[in-house]
Amino acid sequence: MQILTASWVAPMVTPPLRQGRVAVEAGRVAWVGRPGDPGEPEGRLRDLGAGVILPGLVNAHCHLELSHLRGQIDGSAGFVPWVKALVDARAAEREEVVLLRAAEAIRELSQTGTVAVGDISNQLRHLDLLASSGLAAVVFYELLAWDPARAGSTLEGARARVAGLRTGPDVQVRLAAHAPYSTSAPLLEGLARGGGPAALHLAESAAESRFLAKGDGPWPAFLSARGLGHVAFTPPGLSPVRYVDGLGVLHPGLVAAHCVHVDDGDRALLARRGVHVAICPRSNQNLGVGLAPVPELWKAGVRLCLGTDSLASAPNLDLREDMATLRRQFPELPAAVIVGMATQGGADALGLKDLGTIAPGKRAALVHARAASDPEDPLEFLVSAGVRLERVQP
Repeated sequence: MQILTASWVAPMVTPPLRQGRVAVEAGRVAWVGRPGDPGEPEGRLRDLGAGVILPGLVNAHCHLELSHLRGQIDGSAGFVPWVKALVDARAAEREEVVLLRAAEAIRELSQTGTVAVGDISNQLRHLDLLASSGLAAVVFYELLAWDPARAGSTLEGARARVAGLRTGPDVQVRLAAHAPYSTSAPLLEGLARGGGPAALHLAESAAESRFLAKGDGPWPAFLSARGLGHVAFTPPGLSPVRYVDGLGVLHPGLVAAHCVHVDDGDRALLARRGVHVAICPRSNQNLGVGLAPVPELWKAGVRLCLGTDSLASAPNLDLREDMATLRRQFPELPAAVIVGMATQGGADALGLKDLGTIAPGKRAALVHARAASDPEDPLEFLVSAGVRLERVQP
């Protein structure tokens, strides 16, 4: 048995422990506490020095298939032009390049303290890369079909494909939908009848809200350019959150990404339905869609987690930098909330019950944030700029 110690241990289920210790055996946490606490086992002590031991991070919203677009798409023109540029660029890339860049991105996740990822996929071609990575992964197989006539065949084909997959024990695949402006109501309702969707982009941009409220703005022209101008759409006159709730989409297993444009009623509804909301601070900032009202979401009781989004909209996949960005954007938000979003919140959102906290029986997927000297406040230290995480190999 190995006993790990550092200036602080942040179990996330209890306040941080100064000079805490974590006993690890056979890849699992056997005990956590302070020296002399009841039940402290004997073992080889390994002192990691100044810094904080914490659970490995969980990136709840990522797009590994878009990693080949790193730095290639300018988001300054607005969200819809960015989407158009992304769709065009994505169609032009060779599959071997897509897989090579996805493999590099997976390594980047591991090297920056992430132990689990919620990955959005349209092709499912990189599952073997995830299976051999050491990461726990929930892959959300994302469906797009704006034409209601395609709803049945799209859903049937997706279910058949998922049923035929053979993945490793740490890779799960779940059906998801892209967004309310790209997935028809019949397809969303079909997913809801099956207990899904498991993930959805929701209330990300003002253009989305305008399209669902009034049926105009930049989205109709985009859909027309994609050959979907013939599809009749009567705007529901609702916010994105209220619209998908009316289709039965909001449920406790849903990871809703972004939720930037949500009002008090939307926030209350998300909390009441038990939806997990994945906040992507740097991506939203880079695309100019606005700031998600994280303090208000938290105060409303919404279950929050954190994601980087893709390398097409964020400079890297270091979730720690999203923690620091969130701290700068909302200095009033408690550090414990931000660290919890990146650990326990993400694990809860993905249904990974043995990750996200340090507790007996949990997987010993731990990271260490090294410090120059003992931090006075370990959680504030973790959300400050420039902190780097290292995976602890017991």
